[in-house]
Amino acid sequence: MQDNFLSNSAELTHLDDQGAAQMVDVSAKMPTIRQAVAVAKVRMLPETFAAIQAGNAPKGDVLATARLAGIMAAKQTATLIPLCHPLPLQKITVEVTPDSQLPGYQIQATVKTKAETGVEMEALTAVSVAALTLYDMAKALEKSIVIESIQLVSKTGGKSGDYSSPLA
Repeated sequence: MQDNFLSNSAELTHLDDQGAAQMVDVSAKMPTIRQAVAVAKVRMLPETFAAIQAGNAPKGDVLATARLAGIMAAKQTATLIPLCHPLPLQKITVEVTPDSQLPGYQIQATVKTKAETGVEMEALTAVSVAALTLYDMAKALEKSIVIESIQLVSKTGGKSGDYSSPLA
């Protein structure tokens, strides 16, 4: 199995000739406009959802804090994910939308750049950290909050072209 893995490493851009992890060289690529959208869900008890909606969480403004944490996280992706390139991010939006059917919140992050590589990881990091922050801000109300369905919804730009999730 190891030999088969290494023999295919030339096709895997994050592996060098010896099969060791490496950061991909994107210096020959032209910068293009790229955008990625990711989502997550945060499910909780109806009582917790009602308290957050009413602004009655012990730690303060849960939703604003989660939104800001997501924006800050997108900007730190290259320090969190070992092989990600640091990118000049031109636009980051994080929306935290109440969903009484969950009950809980839908989180969506949109990240945009003009660079040599895409921003999928930045969008995924944004929704992940926003969801974790929402949990942290509300854990005094409920410890059984569930973070789920983190996924890339779409991406545009770059060599591989556009992508839209069939699951979204």
